[in-house]
Amino acid sequence: MRVGGVEVDALTEDDVVAWVARELEAGRGGRIVTPNVDICRAAAADPTLNDLVCSAELVVADGMPLVWAARLRGTPLPQRVTGADLIWSLSRRAARHGWPVYLLGGPPGVAHGAAAELAGRCPGLNVCGAHSPPYGFDATAEGRAGVLRKVAGARPRLVFVGLGFPKQDRLIADLRHELPGTWFLGCGAAIGFAAGAVARAPGWMRRAGLEWAFRMAVEPGRLARRYLVDDLPYAAGLLGGSLAARVRSHRSP
Repeated sequence: MRVGGVEVDALTEDDVVAWVARELEAGRGGRIVTPNVDICRAAAADPTLNDLVCSAELVVADGMPLVWAARLRGTPLPQRVTGADLIWSLSRRAARHGWPVYLLGGPPGVAHGAAAELAGRCPGLNVCGAHSPPYGFDATAEGRAGVLRKVAGARPRLVFVGLGFPKQDRLIADLRHELPGTWFLGCGAAIGFAAGAVARAPGWMRRAGLEWAFRMAVEPGRLARRYLVDDLPYAAGLLGGSLAARVRSHRSP
């Protein structure tokens, strides 16, 4: 269904994990995008970014405003599905099946910290690599190629890429050519959450759609403008437009 200008799959977290498992068993790879308000806003302004999102094999709503907007339109999504949750549920399934996983992203040392946490809490998990590339690595062809070689050389079946949108998704699109049988999750801050380097909002705030407020309180210098100036007006317009569309549909013959 279409929400916030992108096509979103009406799947639960368990559905996503089962889907990826079936595809990996069949030898097919893919990528997962988890759009939130910020990603939808960027995709609405740039057709190439919209294509980058919508061309993914699975697109699931990370942001609660997308879930609310779908509900207002009368086409409800079953639940919010976040990269921060999928990194754990996919790792648990990978441990059961012996799929090697790779973590890419975060400040120096964070990917290794996340790898240790995931391996400790998912017995049997095979982490075949973890790398936090230096800032600006993608500014040169050599830097980008070096990261691509490092990931491709590890031959993972699952790759968690936490470099932020759209950098992570562009890199994933290139890696798909190198690793056609691998699944990729663009997961933003999830690697930092998994490592314990970045605090995640309490469960009640996530369920209430207030995770953005918690993150802004933790990192106001980086996130205040994005959330309050850029994303909040877009979210208000998204919800208002969804309600108006629902009203129009009820008035139609």
